[in-house]
Amino acid sequence: MKISVSITKSKYNIVETLNKLNNTDADFIHLDVMDGIFVPDKLYSYYEVEEFITYNKKPLDIHLMVVDVKKYVDEFANTNPEYITFHLEVNANIGELIKYIHSYNIKVGISIKPYTKIEEIKEFLPDIEQVLVMSVEPGLGGQKFIEEVIPKIKLLKEIKEQNNYDYLISVDGGINEETAKLLDDADILSVGSYVCMNDYYQNQINKLRLE
Repeated sequence: MKISVSITKSKYNIVETLNKLNNTDADFIHLDVMDGIFVPDKLYSYYEVEEFITYNKKPLDIHLMVVDVKKYVDEFANTNPEYITFHLEVNANIGELIKYIHSYNIKVGISIKPYTKIEEIKEFLPDIEQVLVMSVEPGLGGQKFIEEVIPKIKLLKEIKEQNNYDYLISVDGGINEETAKLLDDADILSVGSYVCMNDYYQNQINKLRLE
């Protein structure tokens, strides 16, 4: 199981948080970017990220909760991320956005809200590298894990294996050592405060590993 750690909420300032994460075996830094339109909050302009991202030594996993996906892709491509993930629910030309991100030689993820059906994303699965299943409503911290997403994760794994697709299945929201036990069909757990609101980052990450 891979662990992608969100730095949105931490006991420490952002530079200290990144330095602490650099000393763990976390697989990715999960960077939540919000425009105040797709979700109520606004978080991390490119210029803010530019100031602190040089402290990061982990592969970057960017989650765009924004309406104007191309604008943010143009900006955040400069951070050299491994993944840029956007939401299916932006009601844009999804195929075009996939190609646009790939044109930067960046892996593409598509995120779906907790009650979006897998059928709505199915046609795009051959062309992407990650599916991010939200297990809370995006943009609001401290929510309880929504267990109704578990069958969707199982279905995504079945589709992947039946078709030899390459995408990784990621789950984001309400992740802790108890909910992680329900997610053995996932490839990546995206976790924030469970790690970063604790003093012992590596210990918290160890509790999430299912391998």
